Amino acid sequence: MQLITTKCLLKFTLLLSLVLIFKISDGQNSANKWRGPLANGIYDQPGLLEEWPENGPEILWVYEGLGNGFSSPVFANGKIYLSGELDTLGYIFILNEDGSLITKYAYGEEFTRSYPGSRSTPTVVDNMLYMHSAEGKIYCLNEADGKKIWEKDLFNDFDGENLRFGVTESLVVEDDLVYATPGGSKYSLVALNRFTGDVVWSVEANNGLSAYCTPLLFEFNNEKMLTTIMGDKIIGVNRQSGELRWTYDYRNQRGIHPNTPIYNNGGLYCFSGYGYGGVKLQIAPDNKSVEKKFWSDVAETKMGGAVLLNGIIYSSGDTNRGWYAVDWNTGEVLYQSKDLANGVVIAANDLLYKYTDRGELALVKPGVNSFEIISKTKVEHGTAQHWAHPVIYKGVLYVRHGNAIVAYKIS
Repeated sequence: MQLITTKCLLKFTLLLSLVLIFKISDGQNSANKWRGPLANGIYDQPGLLEEWPENGPEILWVYEGLGNGFSSPVFANGKIYLSGELDTLGYIFILNEDGSLITKYAYGEEFTRSYPGSRSTPTVVDNMLYMHSAEGKIYCLNEADGKKIWEKDLFNDFDGENLRFGVTESLVVEDDLVYATPGGSKYSLVALNRFTGDVVWSVEANNGLSAYCTPLLFEFNNEKMLTTIMGDKIIGVNRQSGELRWTYDYRNQRGIHPNTPIYNNGGLYCFSGYGYGGVKLQIAPDNKSVEKKFWSDVAETKMGGAVLLNGIIYSSGDTNRGWYAVDWNTGEVLYQSKDLANGVVIAANDLLYKYTDRGELALVKPGVNSFEIISKTKVEHGTAQHWAHPVIYKGVLYVRHGNAIVAYKIS
């Protein structure tokens, strides 16, 4: 009897371990939100090519018909989700992983002025789709039929106001909450019940306007925090209570800060273009203040993001043309290169994937003293500006360019 019990216990333990491993692996490899599993632009996966074929990676498929837009793809439920604008209406497009269209759901009016098209990337949680239009409305749709579960107008419901280039923030969802930044005089930042849209808490940050920035969630000294960049400041908020813990003055001439900050070990790097620069902040142990550690004039990409690998920040500039490697601890420029135009960067397995505003797509190895371009190709499909952030999922590199998404085999 004891032997049987022991064997059963061993089998149960093994099964539980496998379930836990699956759960952890599934979470780390998910790509159902902006900038990847940890919102840091890093997509580590096994089996990725360390060098591409001479003419670039094989194109598995191309889907053209997304309309105007700059959003990235996200993945969930064995499907691909993107946003786009057609004839003034915004749509969430749902594709199979072979690139065939399953359906598209209209969610509301989209931006048709300066650089027409959807900006925000959809967020998928279970069977619910969350979308932020550039016109300031938040939508929660049923994934099965596209019906609206709820919607909120950030400008009318929360005294916010639209931005020159339209709201660009992608919605961050955690547990039962969805976070958004109306930028109103009373409602600078809000946490909404993700099932109903009701306000759970709100933050008044001295009339801080929103600034195109998608918030970042992180934990510091066992406190769950949210940080984002408003039009004239960086804020840190306890995301459970909504308490404003600290602010830091940060403003450029246009109040445009589209890059999600980078967090590491109590440090935050916040950066934006227009010749302004980036700042690294160190959070105080009691989480009531921040201290400037360094300022970087060069790692100041306008909207291309940055990645932190092995203690080094990799980013392009904006007014400073070129690519830069900046020491995380000191802000020292370790090296730079003008071999590629400015643009977006993501990373996987310690290699950089650069997508420039000229349509160059490059696999780059960051060395000790220089960037080594291993492989390079050109994104020929699609329309308008090369601004969307690429995504790596299941060994495939997905690049959105206007009305098209291209799937490259990189494994």
